[in-house]
Amino acid sequence: MPPLTDDRSAKLPFVVLVLAAGIFLMGTTEFVIAGLLPEISDDLGVSVSHAGLLITAFAVGMIVGAPAMAIATLRLPRRFTLVLALTVFALGHVVAALSPSFAVVLAARVVTALATGTFWSVAAVVATTAAGPAMTSRALGMLLGGMTVANIASVPLGSWLGQVSNWRGPFWVLAALSAAAAAVIGRYTPDEEQREARSVRAEFAALCQGRVWLALSAIALLMGGVLATYTYISPLLTERAQIPAAAVPLVLTGYGAGALLGTTVGGRLGDRRPLATLITAAATSSLILLLLVFFSTSPVVTVVLVTVMGVTAFAASPVLGALVRRFAGSAPTLASALASSSSNVGVAVGSWVAGIALASPLRQAGPPLVGTVTAALTLVPLTALVLMRATRSDDHAAASDPSPRGRARVG
Repeated sequence: MPPLTDDRSAKLPFVVLVLAAGIFLMGTTEFVIAGLLPEISDDLGVSVSHAGLLITAFAVGMIVGAPAMAIATLRLPRRFTLVLALTVFALGHVVAALSPSFAVVLAARVVTALATGTFWSVAAVVATTAAGPAMTSRALGMLLGGMTVANIASVPLGSWLGQVSNWRGPFWVLAALSAAAAAVIGRYTPDEEQREARSVRAEFAALCQGRVWLALSAIALLMGGVLATYTYISPLLTERAQIPAAAVPLVLTGYGAGALLGTTVGGRLGDRRPLATLITAAATSSLILLLLVFFSTSPVVTVVLVTVMGVTAFAASPVLGALVRRFAGSAPTLASALASSSSNVGVAVGSWVAGIALASPLRQAGPPLVGTVTAALTLVPLTALVLMRATRSDDHAAASDPSPRGRARVG
């Protein structure tokens, strides 16, 4: 696909940065629980494994809630929906911070997951619309960057804050920050130019596009393969690579930094060569995972491979999100929500299979082997997209239509 224009020096609209900050808060609440489970367990009188349901409930809320809430709020103004989602998000954390009941905290987690799914699906549409068709992948890369930074920083910061105060401290901080973010986003999110009612039927009709499902399946396979491996990365590092447990956070920071670099680079390359970027990222990720199977007995090689794995896998994320939105045409909200759900489904299924592999005779080499096969399967839907000549047909149509509508079809 030829480049539209040379936008490498163009700046993203400020609203994209603001929305990325909101995504950072949403991502923080998803990951921070991992570092607080012992404190929550002691305070609420449940086992650590039972407290882990707070993570499961959030994931289920995201999988089911993102598309459901996208439809439920479809006819609301997008700026109002973003502010409402952040407000509910803040109130959910206040309820959790005040409650002595595990059941109430669990319910609050589900509510915050619904708010997160709503915010993500609408923020993706607002950010890419504001950025324009030539910078769609870059805008989504910025949003994913907020999620990646949360992944890197939330667990150690949340754990530290939980130790300084108690597990409720991070919840109060997130409530205050999300309330402030609601005010800022309400101020800087632009008014919508068109006022016609968005159609629920059109949103579902967009899902009849086979290309949408090919892109969604690629998201589930690639994220499932890589993050299933990442779920069990600690035993691979400490038991197979013989890396000291105290050094594991540094290795994970390298992975997070690689993921942040990947979303940035992928966002820029994906606007000009989307399918080439995706195929390269998927093939390279599969190779990295395969190398982990055989060479993760070397500490140095393992650290390098884990870092590069973050770069290659997350380079594909903004491009896949941009393709989903593009293939959905004028009804992108539900498709954007399903992109988030697809990623969570892939991680849930992939982690389950990887856990079985870890308990098998393969031991620590099992999860990266599962990840290799799963990530390699990403090439099937991507190859189908190439064979369908999806981008070339869109480019041809847009080339014959010089209007802004025609240019939008290219992006």
